[in-house]
Amino acid sequence: MRAVVTRVASASVTIAGEVVGEIDRGFLVLLGVGPDDTEAQADKLADKIVGLRVFEDENEKMNLNLSAVDGRLLVVSQFTLYADTKSRRPGFTGAAKPDVAVPLYERFLSACGRLGFPPEHGSFGADMQVASVNDGPVTILFDTDNM
Repeated sequence: MRAVVTRVASASVTIAGEVVGEIDRGFLVLLGVGPDDTEAQADKLADKIVGLRVFEDENEKMNLNLSAVDGRLLVVSQFTLYADTKSRRPGFTGAAKPDVAVPLYERFLSACGRLGFPPEHGSFGADMQVASVNDGPVTILFDTDNM
């Protein structure tokens, strides 16, 4: 799995003109699923993200996690994180097909909830408009192949 995690002051996802997910302070997580990903990887990635210490403490050091700042999660499926960019027109054959990706996306959402952070989220495969106010900016890349 791959995730782009951005520390945000606020973020939202809109589908067909309706806001379906919205948060204030927290993380916007763009989540991609690869064809060989597993439930264990989804669980581990959720744990890593909710424990990520990138919010400033009283000494202005990035030392606090979501729990410490009463932060929230907005998760958006993002198969394009598996783009093959060798040519100018990217290919997406490296992304998992929906029969694999949907259950793992949902597993990630559930894992976040079990860890105390039930996420706001988009809808897998939908045409979504994502808005965010980056805080910092702080953006962290995760790839379960490197964890």
